[in-house]
Amino acid sequence: MESFKQIYARAAERKGGKKVLEGMLPQVSDKQTLINMPDSDYLSAMAKKIFQSGFVWRVVENKWPGFEQVLWGFEPQKLALASDEQIEKMAQDKRIIRNLTKVKAVRENAYFIKTIARKHQGFGQFIAEWPEEEITLLWLYLKKNGSRLGGNTGPYFLRASGKSTFLLTRDIVGYLVSQNIVTKHPSSQRDLKLVQAAFNEWQQQSGRHLSEVSRIISLSTGDNIVTE
Repeated sequence: MESFKQIYARAAERKGGKKVLEGMLPQVSDKQTLINMPDSDYLSAMAKKIFQSGFVWRVVENKWPGFEQVLWGFEPQKLALASDEQIEKMAQDKRIIRNLTKVKAVRENAYFIKTIARKHQGFGQFIAEWPEEEITLLWLYLKKNGSRLGGNTGPYFLRASGKSTFLLTRDIVGYLVSQNIVTKHPSSQRDLKLVQAAFNEWQQQSGRHLSEVSRIISLSTGDNIVTE
């Protein structure tokens, strides 16, 4: 397995130097910022990634003010109690992308956030306390307990919220395969543990957040298409 120093040097060379590379790294929120982030912002981030999944991201982004209006500002306490009739009405509103299944997922995730917040003194507290070195277990938790948060959707939600996590983009998976860490896109718990261990090693070598390590790897290999 390559050292992080080797990965960083190649990424810097490909992107035109260290200064340029550093300017391309994602922002990571500190623990207190994650704790203080409103539950409505977490639900909004969840919903956006769910609607962007399998769709043109730019279109979702452009329509997002309409989503905020139609979906009650993404207030979990309110949406968790929405009736089926109210959800169906929301899903028919032209201000959003009309997809009943995904709108229902927003309600289900509102209940999920509300439940977690009650158990952990806030959903932000729950997210902030989860250790980076076990981030794939948080992915699995979101997949199991949330709605439509499997695959890359859960990790993309965490990244959008400011929680440090690596992502399994095409370039990163290709790199992991080339390093014989996995043989295919990691989906089993065994493969995810192997990937987590590799990222933990690079994190320890670099002293950087997993989000930064992930972006640097993605810029060091493949087609250099940054989709994080």
